[in-house]
Amino acid sequence: MKLAMNMADELTNDSVRDLDRSYVFHSWSTQGQLNPMVIAGAKGCQLWDYSGKTWLDFSSQLVNVNIGYQHPKVLAAMKEQLESLVTIAPATANATRGEAARRIVAHAPDSFKKVFFTNAGADANENAIRMARMYTGRDKVLSAYRSYHGNTGSAIVATGDWRRVPNEFARGHVHFFNPYLYRSEFGSASEQEESQRALNHLRRVIECEGPTSIAAILLESIPGTAGILLPPAGYMQGVRALADEFGIVLILDEVMAGFGRTGRWFAFEHFDITPDLITFAKGVNSGYVPAGGVLISESISRYFDDHFFAGGLTYSGHPLAMAAIVATIDAMEEEGVVENAAKIGDGVLRSGLESLMEKHPLIGEVRGIGMFQALELVTDREKKTPVPAADMAALKAALTEAGLLCFVVENRIHVVPPCTISAEEVAQGLAILDEVLGRFDRLAA
Repeated sequence: MKLAMNMADELTNDSVRDLDRSYVFHSWSTQGQLNPMVIAGAKGCQLWDYSGKTWLDFSSQLVNVNIGYQHPKVLAAMKEQLESLVTIAPATANATRGEAARRIVAHAPDSFKKVFFTNAGADANENAIRMARMYTGRDKVLSAYRSYHGNTGSAIVATGDWRRVPNEFARGHVHFFNPYLYRSEFGSASEQEESQRALNHLRRVIECEGPTSIAAILLESIPGTAGILLPPAGYMQGVRALADEFGIVLILDEVMAGFGRTGRWFAFEHFDITPDLITFAKGVNSGYVPAGGVLISESISRYFDDHFFAGGLTYSGHPLAMAAIVATIDAMEEEGVVENAAKIGDGVLRSGLESLMEKHPLIGEVRGIGMFQALELVTDREKKTPVPAADMAALKAALTEAGLLCFVVENRIHVVPPCTISAEEVAQGLAILDEVLGRFDRLAA
């Protein structure tokens, strides 16, 4: 098959799909059942294929394109970096890497002073776990069943969902139930009950596992893939207090929720707490070039002033990725992208989703904050019966055919557009959701 690298007029949806299926091995998939969507280009919040069909993006791909596609300032910075220095080893000092770290630290709590750069969110969590174990001299890591932390050795075992099970090769991982009032594990009837019972449960897990054996609690500030589960009032402060009581490092995973997604630079800012380590990726440069990292509190970074850090990556702080970070953060500051996520997300987007719930019995709950919203779909609101997988697949296909890209997980539609989306584009997407949901309301009792 001929690959027309510089002859775009020869490319078609079929030729690109055939090329992919001939040579590309996909993640989380049964390879023989794939029929991948073809994307030719994108700009802002819109994508298109080679036939000219367009989609409005309500998924931000994998909830990472926070600044939208093809942002001119980020592209210009990347081009400038290509001309001066395209790659350099991590042991060197590089101005772009230093500037990226400085900008990230500027948005973190005052107790954070340094950044260790990684290639993505998974290895950010890997290295945060490594730091916590070295710093405490302990081994165990506690994380939630409703979580996703990445697909590398420790990160996938720290993950709580089903993908952990075929990959449990790392040691020292223990799971607990985090709060989820809509489907409470604790029989709670209110946020206050859910928070207190979840904290009592976590305390008992710590006590039973042995507090002096536990290096870290790893928790998504707002669990994303697991359902955009906004913690009830008091829960995150309670987790912080437990970590302090038992000398445990608190790692907050901000890979999906960070850099504007919730209408704040970091999601934990909503809960008035400060972690010991912060992991990030995705929105830090909208995935324009793979990048992630660990923000390190001063007490932990000082420990490694005279203790060897046994970790490293060939592409840690890759100049092209760093240039994208610098330009992304600068553009977000200059253009009020975080403020837009709060205004539009908590405004027309949230009110529109709540209006859809009033209209469509298929929607059991609307939850979220900023540009981090979710619809939980049920066939019976009283029993909270999840919409079956086959019907969710049909619903996703119908939304895609209607021109809306959505992030669909189990019985949920995660509504997570780029943080730059306009009110008019939100209205367009909500209209598509309204029309398609109407076709499937027959599923609801």
